[in-house]
Amino acid sequence: MAVKSDHYTAAGVNIDAGDEMVRQIGPLAASTRIPGAVGGLGGFGAVFDLAQAGYAPGSPRLVSGTDGVGTKLKIAFATDRHDTIGIDCVAMCVNDILVTGARPLFFLDYFATGRLRPEVGAAVVAGIAEGCRQAGCWLAGGETAEMPGMYPDGEYDLAGFSVGAVTPEESIDPATVAEGDVVIALASSGLHSNGYSLARRVLLEQAALSLEATLPDDTMTLGERLLVPTRIYVASVRALVAGGVKPHAMAHITGGGLWENPQRTLPEAFAMAFDTAAVQAMAQPIHASISRLGGVPEREMYRVFNMGIGFLITVAPSEVEAALALLRAAGERAEVVGRIVARTGGAVELDGLSDGPLA
Repeated sequence: MAVKSDHYTAAGVNIDAGDEMVRQIGPLAASTRIPGAVGGLGGFGAVFDLAQAGYAPGSPRLVSGTDGVGTKLKIAFATDRHDTIGIDCVAMCVNDILVTGARPLFFLDYFATGRLRPEVGAAVVAGIAEGCRQAGCWLAGGETAEMPGMYPDGEYDLAGFSVGAVTPEESIDPATVAEGDVVIALASSGLHSNGYSLARRVLLEQAALSLEATLPDDTMTLGERLLVPTRIYVASVRALVAGGVKPHAMAHITGGGLWENPQRTLPEAFAMAFDTAAVQAMAQPIHASISRLGGVPEREMYRVFNMGIGFLITVAPSEVEAALALLRAAGERAEVVGRIVARTGGAVELDGLSDGPLA
């Protein structure tokens, strides 16, 4: 079922245009394939098989991912707080490559600004270093670019690039997904790093809230709430695997929400059928505030935001209890939210969402 994102488009972000661009550039990327290239565009991480490229048989596969933090940066600028945004940058990259089963090995950053303020740059990199520590990877270096005239004074752009490795035996193979498999959700820490153009439009422009204000049912200021770093799931997933549970598939819930991200790792024969009540129970007060104040339909909220779910793990029914115990012991809020079923329509079944705002 196609889900419109009219409010997000009005905020300046056209998800459909992004999907169309990926469709158009697919043949360009495919024309560059060399031995070792695995898969194509659309996955969470780019996988390169060293053995297929002529290296020793059994060599690990390299997995890479790159991302930024989008207009969450605008909140950092407005609050002049820059020490957590680097965690987001690391998280967006390492959570993506984690989906393949890879262990993140090293990370590089790209920091660009019109006029360099060393104290700001150092605060950003401190956050990046903290993110790398959480992910267990090495901050290997990066690029700092000072480009007068490219950015307004006091603003910068931030992107990252991570490389990990996974052995063929440890690789997560979606071909192992079977009907009846159970889907476990790991809670997000908040909005993470997606949907901020819409969140800013609703909260700061339409509702004219101050970043120093406190939303109902919250103890943080709005600025603090919007800057809560993206959760890094590497340690928890590694603890899951070390405990003997082998996921059949995983998904990082970023732009596109629960409608688009799960299908990126699902075989065509299957669909992910969500328990709508269980999914709705994961939503957080910040989501309700955005929906209510902006008049954003619940259905659209699930295409723009993670709605309290940062990561999905699909396991065999026999491993559900062990998986929940291991993930909760690792500090996660882990809940069963769905099952794998034979596909008869779309790749995601999420029924019963309202066409009106969240209550």
